[in-house]
Amino acid sequence: MTKQKVAVLGAGSWGTALGMALSDNGHDVVLWGNREDIVDEINQEHHNSHYLKEIQLPNGLRATLSLTEALADAYLVVLAVPTSAMREVARQVDADLRAPQIIVHVSKGIEPETNLRMSEVIAEEISLEKRKGIVVLSGPSHAEEVAERHPTTLCASCENDELAGLVQDVFINNNLRIYTNRDVIGAEIGGALKNIIALGAGISDGLGYGDNAKAALMTRGMAEITRLGVAVGADPQTFYGLTGIGDLIVTCTSVHSRNWRAGNKLGQGEKLDKVLSDMGMVVEGVRTAKAVFGWAQELKIDMPISRAIYEVLFLDKDPAEAVDSLMGRKKKEEKETF
Repeated sequence: MTKQKVAVLGAGSWGTALGMALSDNGHDVVLWGNREDIVDEINQEHHNSHYLKEIQLPNGLRATLSLTEALADAYLVVLAVPTSAMREVARQVDADLRAPQIIVHVSKGIEPETNLRMSEVIAEEISLEKRKGIVVLSGPSHAEEVAERHPTTLCASCENDELAGLVQDVFINNNLRIYTNRDVIGAEIGGALKNIIALGAGISDGLGYGDNAKAALMTRGMAEITRLGVAVGADPQTFYGLTGIGDLIVTCTSVHSRNWRAGNKLGQGEKLDKVLSDMGMVVEGVRTAKAVFGWAQELKIDMPISRAIYEVLFLDKDPAEAVDSLMGRKKKEEKETF
């Protein structure tokens, strides 16, 4: 397609990796960040060592501290900020945009105070006249591997087929294959809730349990994700795809996963505050676990694994005791009807 200017808001690992892919495609990419040391390093040394260590960035990838500069004349805007910052950044985008743009978001989480998905948060803060549409870009992807140009598949989800196709065209290349999907709800629920299950997978490994336990956790975790997703309007088939089982697998089984690493430390007996402090990066599953615990109660949806992880995170429940409580629940049939 015609080469375009793309504003990527968020100079963390994921924003930088996607900026690299877009730059590889010949687009004029501007990364917006709020840390002067990172912005200077990207511009002067073509590295982002805080997030991607030794990865060499394309010479054409540039960064700025000015949101106005990043957004000026952009063809599309990629929101790659933590979910806790999404509302405030979207509000700033609304104030700075001078013409309607395609908004792409790549953040995975649920807002605890409102139970809103990120596209709903964006829709509340960026006015209709400032956006052509909102597209969710999600799927099984570690930023480190995208930055190393390893084969990766993602899904551009939007109810508007034309917009999803435009985003597909902007991002797709020999290393990054993009599919399209209309089920925005399913894509966002799958992407957000798999982080909770990944925390559980890390806890399981930290406790020294084996593959049997993790396979059970992932499978029954996906049942919970689907249960909640269908209740709020998702297509159950979405959870068999990239933004469902695909994203769950990659996040539960890799040391690249912040959620798995955090869970692993919890399973070894460390306390949440210390784990988060040592990580030095956002662990989205923690915030989402808090949101989903209340949301499931509100909707009267049974989510025992998510509840157990919430209890470990916020009620200081011993991880081994949480596992015992899950294993000791009353008998039931596996098959579910959605």
